Amino acid sequence: MILVLADTTVLSNFAHTGRQDLLRRVFPELSAPRAVREELSAGERRGRIPVGDWSWLVLVDLSEAERLRAADLERYLQAGEAACLAVAEARGGLVVTDDSAARRLAGTLKLKISGTLGALVDLVRREILSLPQADALLAEMMTRGYRSPIRTLREVVPQI
Repeated sequence: MILVLADTTVLSNFAHTGRQDLLRRVFPELSAPRAVREELSAGERRGRIPVGDWSWLVLVDLSEAERLRAADLERYLQAGEAACLAVAEARGGLVVTDDSAARRLAGTLKLKISGTLGALVDLVRREILSLPQADALLAEMMTRGYRSPIRTLREVVPQI
């Protein structure tokens, strides 16, 4: 199974809708470096992210080489995104992020990437959500601060 690493941006989008369970359904073995979990917890403590059950999220410890690479990447990214990219670069895998700088850098590193929209599309393709349900969830995320580049998932995949 492919390693799937989420950063705080995607986790918080689903937390703001109270639908963390959907992330678990689309990525059953979803992982996050401890730096991401710490960012998420800090956001919960500050009231910026709703408190949720993340007990199912697999925490990833970085090797020494990954820690050094993450520290290097922190010149361009926040700690959570840097850790995700460092692990994905070393171990292979998919980085799930909406952070534009992280996505650009992941692209230059030839890493596989997805994000909130990719997760929503997968939920529809797997028939976990209908397209109207996914669009309603996207709209709710946008009202809670997600800056989506699209207004409806039909813009991304018209055939769903």
